[in-house]
Amino acid sequence: MYRSHNCGELNASHVNTEVTLAGWVQKSRDKGFMNWVDLRDRYGITQLIFDEIRTDKAVFELAKTLGREFVIQVKGTVIEREAKNKNIPTGEIEILVSELNILNVAQTPPFTIEDETDGGEDIRMKYRYLDIRRNPVKNSLLFRHKVAMEVRKYLSDLDFCEVETPYLIKSTPEGARDFVVPSRMNEGQFYALPQSPQTFKQLLMVGGMDKYFQIVKCFRDEDLRADRQPEFTQIDCEMAFVEQEDILNVFEGLTRHLLKELKGIEVEKFPRITYDYAMKTYGNDKPDIRFDMKFGELNEVSQHKEFPVFNSAELVVGIAAPGCATYTRKEIDNLIDWVKRPQVGASGMVYAKYELDGSIKSSVDKFYDQEDLKKWAAITGAKPGDLILVLSGPANKTRAQLSALRMELATRLGLRNPEVFAPLWVVDFPLLEKDEESERWHAMHHPFTSPKPEDMALLETDPGKVRANAYDMVLNGNEIGGGSIRIHDKETQQLMFKYLGFTEEEAKAQFGFLMDAFQFGAPPHGGLAFGLDRLVAILGGQETIRDFIAFPKNNSGRDVMIDAPSVIDEKQLEELHIRLK
Repeated sequence: MYRSHNCGELNASHVNTEVTLAGWVQKSRDKGFMNWVDLRDRYGITQLIFDEIRTDKAVFELAKTLGREFVIQVKGTVIEREAKNKNIPTGEIEILVSELNILNVAQTPPFTIEDETDGGEDIRMKYRYLDIRRNPVKNSLLFRHKVAMEVRKYLSDLDFCEVETPYLIKSTPEGARDFVVPSRMNEGQFYALPQSPQTFKQLLMVGGMDKYFQIVKCFRDEDLRADRQPEFTQIDCEMAFVEQEDILNVFEGLTRHLLKELKGIEVEKFPRITYDYAMKTYGNDKPDIRFDMKFGELNEVSQHKEFPVFNSAELVVGIAAPGCATYTRKEIDNLIDWVKRPQVGASGMVYAKYELDGSIKSSVDKFYDQEDLKKWAAITGAKPGDLILVLSGPANKTRAQLSALRMELATRLGLRNPEVFAPLWVVDFPLLEKDEESERWHAMHHPFTSPKPEDMALLETDPGKVRANAYDMVLNGNEIGGGSIRIHDKETQQLMFKYLGFTEEEAKAQFGFLMDAFQFGAPPHGGLAFGLDRLVAILGGQETIRDFIAFPKNNSGRDVMIDAPSVIDEKQLEELHIRLK
């Protein structure tokens, strides 16, 4: 037995107990006549003491050779510490070591294995197995495990059944690029890795499974960012004989359960807003409602004067930054420079300071009087002491720019408290969106989303106004999950393919297996998928998902630890019938 206890469980009640511990050397402090070693494992740290009087001489000398991250086993007696450390659970005791066994020596690590390390992200990703030894990463992975266990418990208690679906599937158009896998036994043919188990979970409903879930790996070959990885994990769910309200209630319940069990937070309200309202009020379809700063559209009160910038704009829109009327000209210029960055793309910004005395001073006083500016304040919800910030231009582009500014201001003002959780549902998404380059309609979610029955007639006359039976759950400005009521009959599915530009032959080639299944009695069904990585990161108070994934990829989609992707040898290429240019 390598250990009788772990390094986080011993306390004053164990004094005079003979114990065996094993772990890694965190650090050692050699005082000549006495040597202290901090021994670490997944569970915590225990202090070891080697004393030249009480410790065997050979053991005492061997302890002096220990370096950081050596793997050791010790036997000894639990004794009370003279200088107690109240910051750790084992801080009242230490182990007077009688036996020491070096299980493995270690090179000096390339960065310190401490909570606050000197290692940059690149070096930590290269040596990820060392990074996992650090408490922040280790605790993030343990937290992910707790979330997954609570999800399984909650859904299983509601009679959901976890079913695995295949990873080697058929390539189908679902929005992002597929990762493809060549087939050795079928020359010139390829599998695709699933972007989601979408068609399989629908087939499970046809199969009568009724309530399905899966914590499943998905794959999308797309550009990366802080909250996106080429391989990611979904909490994937589907239910038969349900309407939208049934699904929203189940997953409100799941979210409440996770917040209560993992964070000790009770959340009662899950506001529901339409997609149109979200875009008009916040400029995006995943608004952060932990703070206000709602958009105020100013066209009617700003396009009646001789200010050409506003008069020529499709949209003039502003927000009120709370308490920012005290901003200096330098601070305001900094904000103007920020919105002019290529990532945001605004050409400029107008501002108005709502002073505490009730007067308003703006950068366009030449064109607008106090009565005009008071109307701006009323529409944006500004109060004395606030700063009104106004952008103008093409409607969609300007809303996106102001949305980015809103989030930046909230960050600067400390309004995005990671310990505050504000969930909501966004519903009534458009069924279709038009690609301006190709002039073709695309499914905003996926081709299996059902239209609102009352909007079906609009498919012929005004496809852009057809609403989908689709919904997203948003938490703290992040979309953590989305889903829809699905199409469950062949005729409607064929009609949907028609409006997406598929010929009958193309639809049959891509999705014939699903439409065939619908002919054998498909029940009404719908579902939802949560992004587990993103959900865990938000619950853990972080913006990036990488620390909650054991072995993540970098922004180029590379695993720098194992150096993947990599080339394969000519023999493998020949077996796969692949020739490289």
